[in-house]
Order: sequence, then C-alpha cells, then structure tokens
Amino acid sequence: MQYSIIQKSQLEGALRLDAEYYQPEYLSLISKLKSQKSKFLKDFLKLLYRYPTFYNLQYYKEGVLVLKGEDITDDGFIENQSKDFISIEDAKRFTKTILNEGDLIFSVRGFVGKVGIVDSKYKGSIISANLIRAVPKDISPYFLWVFLNSKYGIKQMERVKMLTAQETIIADDIKNFLIPEIPRNDQLRIEDLAKQAIKEIRNSESFYSQAEDLLLEELGLKDFKVEDDLFYVVNLSKIKSARRTDAEYFQPKYERLIERIKKYGTEPLLKVVENVPVRFNPKSQPTKVFRYVELSNITSSIGIIDGFSEVSGEEAPSRAKRILKANDVIISSVEGSLEKVALVDKDQEGYLASNGFFQFRSKNILPEVLLVLAKSITFQMQLEKQCAGTILTAVPKEAIQNILIPILPKPTQQKIADLVRQSHEARKRAKQLLEEAKRQVEKLINPSLPNFEVR
Repeated sequence: MQYSIIQKSQLEGALRLDAEYYQPEYLSLISKLKSQKSKFLKDFLKLLYRYPTFYNLQYYKEGVLVLKGEDITDDGFIENQSKDFISIEDAKRFTKTILNEGDLIFSVRGFVGKVGIVDSKYKGSIISANLIRAVPKDISPYFLWVFLNSKYGIKQMERVKMLTAQETIIADDIKNFLIPEIPRNDQLRIEDLAKQAIKEIRNSESFYSQAEDLLLEELGLKDFKVEDDLFYVVNLSKIKSARRTDAEYFQPKYERLIERIKKYGTEPLLKVVENVPVRFNPKSQPTKVFRYVELSNITSSIGIIDGFSEVSGEEAPSRAKRILKANDVIISSVEGSLEKVALVDKDQEGYLASNGFFQFRSKNILPEVLLVLAKSITFQMQLEKQCAGTILTAVPKEAIQNILIPILPKPTQQKIADLVRQSHEARKRAKQLLEEAKRQVEKLINPSLPNFEVR
C-alpha cells in the first residue's frame, strides 16, 4: 500500500481534495522540479487559448485544415488523419485558433494529455474545440515540447486530469505546470534533436506518398475521380443477384473503379492472400500479459501499429481473438474507420488484436504492396461498397470474397515495397531521436541518469 500524509497547508485551496492528486510519485516529481530553478508554464507563454465550441460548422474536402486530438500521436508528433477542412471565411472567425510554426497544441478532451508542436507542414491550420493552443515565449518551443512529452511533463498531465464522466484538462491546470529553467545552449541541443525527429516523420510520410503514387500511376488511377451520382437506375436482376436493396451499394462510382482495375488485370483477393480465421482464445492463458492492439493504435498515414495496451488473458476483451504475425496486414472492418490499416512489424509478432480487424497474410504479393493497396482507393472503395448493417455498419466476413485485387509486376512491387520500408524505417528513427531528446531533458533535471544514445 502506498500512502502520503498531506498537511492542510499543502492542499491547493479547496480545488483538489482527491487522494490520487497527492500520490507519492507526483509529490516526488514536483519536489524534484521545485528543488531546481523552475517557473510556471504561464511564465513562458504569450497565449493559451481554447475556443469552446465548433458546433454547426460545415466541413469540406479542402480549405483550412482542422486539427483534432486524434491527430497527435502518443509520442507527440502531429500526423493528420481526419482530413477535415473548414472554409477560409469560417476560419477568419476564430483567429486565435489559427496555428503558427512553433505553437504547441494540448489535447484536453477525448484523447486527453497529448502535446504536439506545429511545424511548417501544419502552419495555418486551425484547432478543434478539444485542443488548446499555446504560444511560447522566452524558451525554445521544441525544448518545451520535448519536456512536456518526457516523464516530467506526462506525470504533471496525468496529475491534473479531472475525475469526471469524461476526462478533461483545463487551461488553468496547464498554466501551473512546472518548467525547469535550462541554459539556452542546452535548450538548443534538445531543439536540434527534436527538429531532426520531426524531419524524419515528414520523410516517412514522403516515402509512403511516393509508394502510393507509384501504385496509382501503375494502375492508371492517379487522376481517378471519386464522386457520387445524384441518381441512377439499377435493374431488378442486379438487386436480386446482390441481395441488397440499399442505394449506396449500387453507386456507379464503384463500377467505374472495378472496370478500370479489370483492364489492368485482377484476381480475387482470397487467391492472393490468406484470410486468417478468428481462433485464438486469450482466456486459455489467463495469467499471460498480452500487448493488445485497438483501432486507436493504428497510425493510418503510413500504415503502422503505433502503440498498445497491456491486458492479461483473463481480462482481455471478448473481441480480442487474433494473434498477429510479422508481415500480416490488418484492416478495420468497421465503416468510418476502414482506413485503419497496418503492416505488422517483426517486433509486433504475438500481439493480440480484435476480431474487428481483417487479418490478411500474403501468398502471391509482397506484404508492403498489400498494405499500400489496402490503404488506396483500389481497396477502400470496394470495402466501402460491401459495408452492411444498421446499428454497426461493417464489412461482413463473407463479403471479402467479392474483393478484386490487381496483380502488379514483380519489379514494380519491389519498388513499392522498398519505399514502404524506407517510410517505416524513417518513422523508427524519428521515435529514437525523440527518445534521445527526452532522455537528455530528464538527465538535465536528474544528472545521475545513465547516458542514452540513438543507434
């Protein structure tokens, strides 16, 4: 049992009386920061701002990008996934939410406790109502970002999460985070590592984009227009054959896609991959601790598993029935998240996953190429067409046999695979650089820590 005795004078007014707030690990961390020369975060900010609501805004396919909590990875990198835009006119109504390079963004509701930094790619974007914008002053914003993603920032974030029906963090709590005053030359050293890490993230995205462009150019789909028809006529015979009466299933855009890829040459998906069945029961190993992958752990921008939660076999969710193998490609079967696609890395072999994913194992295609195909319109539109259901709309398992897949020449497959591998390696380097930066920040606060280097 852990306990701590708090004097009445140490209580923060009547604002926090919950025992969790005064856990020994939090008190020790605060004491460590106070023993050094530290200031409150508010002393390093020109602006801390959150617009309370974005209700009734119309989203578009282009315009001013809206960043959301899910666009900040657990590491703190900003990687947009939702691709929601508002009009320039609407954005002008919320000038304080428009981001500049070097701004920090805090996720304070939904995906609580994540901190990202705006680089040139996201300059001019706007934050949603679930983010807070912070504009630093008199401190390297990149050093500040690394500090807030180190254990000293994460623990302060954890400490102030409000115990309500939905976890949240308020601006006043953020203002009072303790930030150590670090010499400028040390800040710049951390800043250099942080910028290198972000550069590798953008390199990773660029390599993946090149792989997808190569695929679409090969298939003649680079300029393929995906638009819904306002009306169309379907023969009764087609309805009977498909056993579907919903209008969306018969949208002509799906037929146009199929016609294009058939000209290239296709095979049924299940001739090219193995559809791995759901057979594993984690409760057969009740004491084993599994690394469990959910939709939120998929970074769809480049198709990787980027995180997990730990669960024992006894406590595993009822849907946790897949054991992953290196080079498997997992694809969400749920409408609205079909783009959640990932290639299983060799270090992730043995991870546990939900039966809400399809799990494909390559037979006659390189797994990296299967990943790019699965994330492209070639595959996504076919999955979208097959979605069915009322309360939960998803792709039925038997519908997979209707998916067609183009077979690319081996030299083209190899080029695509090489680009995907470069993308994923750049992502690993980015994480290593950020870990080194965090370690150096922690060593500046606690010099007794051992040295850490990126290999």
